[in-house]
Amino acid sequence: MKSSEIRQKFLQFFQSKGHTIVPSSSLVPGNDPTLLFTNSGMVQFKDVFTGKETRAYTRATSSQRSVRAGGKHNDLENVGYTARHHTFFEMLGNFSFGDYFKRDAIQYAWELLTQVYKLPAEKLWVTVYQEDDEAYDIWAKEVGVPAERIIRIGDNKGARYASDNFWQMADTGPCGPCSEIFYDHGPEIWGGPPGSPEEDGDRYIEIWNLVFMQFERDAAGNMPRLPKPCVDTGMGLERIAAVLQGVHSNYEIDLFQKLIAAAARETGVTDLENNSLKVIADHIRACSFLIVDGVIPSNEGRGYVLRRIIRRALRHGYKLGQTKPFFHRMVADLVAEMGEAYPELANTADRVAQVLKQEEERFGETLENGMKILDGALASVPAGGQLDGTTLFTLYDTYGFPVDLTADICRERKVEVDLAGFDTAMARQREQARAAGKFKMAEGLSYEGADTRFEGYEHLELDDVKVVALYANGTSVPRIEAGQDAVVVLDATPFYAESGGQVGDTGLLEADGVRFAVADTQKVQAGVFGHHGKLESGHLAVGDILLARVDGLRRARTVRNHSATHLMHKALRQVLGAHVQQRGSLVDPDKTRFDFAQDAPMTAEQIARVEAIVNAEILANHATQAQVMAYDDAVKGGAMALFGEKYGDSVRVLDIGFSRELCGGTHVSRTGDIGMFKIVAESGVAAGVRRIEAITGDNTLAWVQAQTALLGRAAGALRTPPAELPDRIAQVQEQVKTLEKELDQARSKLAASAGNDLADKATVDVKGVKVLAAGIGAVDPKALRGMVDQLKDKLKSAVVLLAGSQDGKISVVGGVTADLTGRVKAGDLVGFVSSQIGGKGGGRPDMAMGGGSDAGALPAAIASVRQWVEERL
Repeated sequence: MKSSEIRQKFLQFFQSKGHTIVPSSSLVPGNDPTLLFTNSGMVQFKDVFTGKETRAYTRATSSQRSVRAGGKHNDLENVGYTARHHTFFEMLGNFSFGDYFKRDAIQYAWELLTQVYKLPAEKLWVTVYQEDDEAYDIWAKEVGVPAERIIRIGDNKGARYASDNFWQMADTGPCGPCSEIFYDHGPEIWGGPPGSPEEDGDRYIEIWNLVFMQFERDAAGNMPRLPKPCVDTGMGLERIAAVLQGVHSNYEIDLFQKLIAAAARETGVTDLENNSLKVIADHIRACSFLIVDGVIPSNEGRGYVLRRIIRRALRHGYKLGQTKPFFHRMVADLVAEMGEAYPELANTADRVAQVLKQEEERFGETLENGMKILDGALASVPAGGQLDGTTLFTLYDTYGFPVDLTADICRERKVEVDLAGFDTAMARQREQARAAGKFKMAEGLSYEGADTRFEGYEHLELDDVKVVALYANGTSVPRIEAGQDAVVVLDATPFYAESGGQVGDTGLLEADGVRFAVADTQKVQAGVFGHHGKLESGHLAVGDILLARVDGLRRARTVRNHSATHLMHKALRQVLGAHVQQRGSLVDPDKTRFDFAQDAPMTAEQIARVEAIVNAEILANHATQAQVMAYDDAVKGGAMALFGEKYGDSVRVLDIGFSRELCGGTHVSRTGDIGMFKIVAESGVAAGVRRIEAITGDNTLAWVQAQTALLGRAAGALRTPPAELPDRIAQVQEQVKTLEKELDQARSKLAASAGNDLADKATVDVKGVKVLAAGIGAVDPKALRGMVDQLKDKLKSAVVLLAGSQDGKISVVGGVTADLTGRVKAGDLVGFVSSQIGGKGGGRPDMAMGGGSDAGALPAAIASVRQWVEERL
């Protein structure tokens, strides 16, 4: 059974059991700071399990793209060398949100494995948590698994519930026992059943984990039962494929065999068992899907992990002898294997290959730079010595130079490498990264009440809003006094909380004698708005009634910029192509900053076309329309989902002019309200990502007025009308060129004259050779070279050295006629003089340049030339 068929049968089976097939979410978790990457099927349902979000269904099934290559879940170094570790994998799962529980979950799993996938029942073992008699009885009495193949797993970490068979989302929150299903590969494979001393062997392999969320752990450790227990399961597609295809390693399944063959083709390797081919085959999946989901190689965060994976693949290609770009050519092979299941991969294949190729070419430069650093380090290490671990780590971490490659080069030069020191440096960096990890669990504010009712689409002011929670210094408090900074949660609000790139509103919360200045609005939870600010007067307590007033001018400027961003996004796709996708945005009262996928800088003509398209939509004065609909219906209707955003089943679809996107932000009523649109900056921010900054409305008017004033000042300085300024500038530039040419001619004449004087007055005879060494004041290096050439021609057989100064820097030029270069070298002479004045220099035997900065040492340095020449004659 092929991997694609296994995936399809899984989804269809659970669909037949009333489950909704939910597409895989992005590898970048939407609005979730606790995870670096999506690493399991339950991630997209996390808020559903915690009760913060509801869906139209209570049963779901999915095949979730997952990555474990950074942060807490990091399998990177094991990939390619074990049978089942991957950076990228697919997690098959079925989920119940307060619907069915243990009995159905267990029976569904058994039915799928034994009746659909046709696995022999006698080959299957199961585990349950030590205290979970309910699950044990279902397996034993209802499913009929013999008692000897049901293993109770107890607490093994020193505390109750601290077991491999007891799952918890975090230190607090939903948790519960789990039941794992194992496949027995047979006695010819070493290893024992789970819970035995030989459990780490490969005979018994876990293929499915059924998690039963039935408790809610609180901060005190209490664990009351959940009123609606849930089910979360996960089965790795690669693992079950290995079992169903009768192979022991995941790398032997059909999908990997084809990718390994592609890696062999691109590297010229014939041994398909080579571990490096496995690494490359695994990494093309992770890298490609990360790029599909908007991650770009960079030096931080997710982009850094992607860069590491790419470079690890390339390093293994290098080990196989492939030093030219090859990795990007495997994207087509991946599309052939997985493009049907994941159309987003097929639709962006060219883009993925392009990003990978750019990174391959950049890594080629890294290898070159790393070699220079390594050569310098090895210059001081004798044969038989050792390259220290700190240098080894610096080459790896700072320059991206593979440790294996460093070791190979050192071996060739008979130098050992300090791997223990490298490991120490690596461990130190990991501790520092863990301490300062960007993606650690956010502490947040603890709130248990209802969601905030947002009224800000229609109103900027709202009466009779009630304070439902107050926080000071991160702690819930019943009351605050004047002068305190705090966070206020209301039952309803007109204030927009920062989301989707749009900044949060500011304004006032007021009552008699009470004035709270809102400096920002942020989400405490997905549907709970926190008003951050300071109580300027009075006192405020939970239960108080207030008037909430948004800063209308600031909001108006922000919404103009936000609405213009939607129009600009559509215009960019028209002008540059459908590959343009948002990669981040910031919308505030001053501007819109929009990052998007694009490899080359925009031309002036392209920028002008985008501006013209957007302003045409503004002039058309289209009405803005917003409607809430099912996510699938919205996407089918042409609505564009934005990178990094998390969407539920019901979404807000915004139509602005010719643009239709999913957006929960605030917007203008008609496109004409934007006023005017102007792009003021375009730049690159990362490989394959460009950034535009644009302005609208009164900000655009202020910008135009400032540019007009600037133009007027420039025209006034050149005494010409603004319309004739380009011609006048061209005229002035031509005049400047003419004057520079005349100045050069004058300098040449002066140099010739000065040279004649020097030849007559400063030349001395040293063993029959004419030697001239002199300082000649404020002369630039170009003039010095001309004078030295003229003096050589005049003196016929001579050694000449001249020094001049300009802008506090001393320039030294030396020249030796052709008949003397066998005995006196101009480069040596200039180096000798420059070293005395705090500098260095060198060059050809007949002409050289140098300099320094110590003017006080120059006279003595010039005086030393005669003796230096005499010693060489």
